[in-house]
Amino acid sequence: MPALLLTVLAVLAAIDGLWLTLGHFRLDGGAFLCLGLLAAFLLMASHFYRTVRPDRRLAAMLFGAGFLCAFSSEASSLNYLLLTKAGTRIDIALSSLDRAMGLDWPSAVRWMARHPQLNIASLIAYSSMLPQVALSTIVLAGIESERVYRFCMALALSALLCIAIWVFVPSFGAFSVYPPTGAQLDLALDSAYAQELMRLLHDGPGLISPRSAKGLIGFPSYHVVLALLVSWYLRDVKFLRWPILALNLGVILATPVQGGHHFIDVFASFPVAAMAIFVTHRTAKAVKPELPASEPSNAAGPLPVAAARPWQSSENMQSLTKVPSSTLSRN
Repeated sequence: MPALLLTVLAVLAAIDGLWLTLGHFRLDGGAFLCLGLLAAFLLMASHFYRTVRPDRRLAAMLFGAGFLCAFSSEASSLNYLLLTKAGTRIDIALSSLDRAMGLDWPSAVRWMARHPQLNIASLIAYSSMLPQVALSTIVLAGIESERVYRFCMALALSALLCIAIWVFVPSFGAFSVYPPTGAQLDLALDSAYAQELMRLLHDGPGLISPRSAKGLIGFPSYHVVLALLVSWYLRDVKFLRWPILALNLGVILATPVQGGHHFIDVFASFPVAAMAIFVTHRTAKAVKPELPASEPSNAAGPLPVAAARPWQSSENMQSLTKVPSSTLSRN
C-alpha cells in the first residue's frame, strides 16, 4: 500500500508539473517548495522507521502525515488547472432539484439565523473536519499501521472521484445561486467566497498558491465525504466511535448552511464515500491477501505434515512420533 500511494503522488506530480510547464501558469514556487520539503521529510522519516529503526506504527503515522500533505497540495493544484477545462455550471439545476425535494436553501439559512447558538455549534462542527483527519491518522497508527494506508487511499480515491465529477459538471454550491439573505450569521463560507469561486471559473486560476487555495468542488460535497470516511475508519475504536459519529452527523447537517452547499451535494457524497471504501478494501486485499483466521502463519517455517493436518490417518499420526522432539518444539 505505501508503494501504491507513493505512485499516486508521483503520477499527480508529473501531471501537475507537465501542465504547469506547458501551460505557462503562475505558481507560488516558494510556498509549494516548503510544502514539498515538509512532505519529503515526513516520508523519509517514515522510511527510516520502517527500515532502519523499525517502528511500524510511528512509520505509518509519519507516512500518513507526509502523504496527506503532498496529496492535498497536488490535488488542489490539479483542481485549479482544471478550471480551464471545466464544463458549464449546473448550480441552477441542482437548486431546482433541492426545491423539487421540498428543500429550500434560503429558508434553511433564515431558520439557522433564528437559532444563533445552534449556528455556532454547526460552525464548530463544520470546522472540525481537518483536525479530525489528522486525529484519525494518529489513532489508526496506534491501532494498526495498515489502517493508516487504507485511510489515505480512501481519501485520495474519493478526492480524485470528486474532481473528476466536478470537471464535467462543475458547481460551487447554493450560495452561488441565491443572493445574500440578509441574515446575520457566523459562517465558515459566505457569499463573498462564492463570488470568488465564480470569478476563478470565469477568469482562470491566476496565481496558484497553497496560501490562497480554495475548495472549488460543490457537487459532491468533499467535506461530507471526509466526515463519512472518518466515521467509517474509526467505527471500531470504542472510546471514539460515538463521539466521532455524533460530531460528523453535525458536520453533515451543517454543510448546506456553513459550506453553502446544495442539499443534493450532501446526498451525492454517500455513494462517493462508499465507492472509495469498496475500492480501497479490494485494493488492500489484492496487495496483501488476508489469511483465514483459522489458517496458521508460516512465518516461523512450515509445520510438519502431520502437525499441519491432524485429521490424517493413524499411520501418519504414528509417523509424527518419530519426529525429533526438538523439531516439534520449534513449531
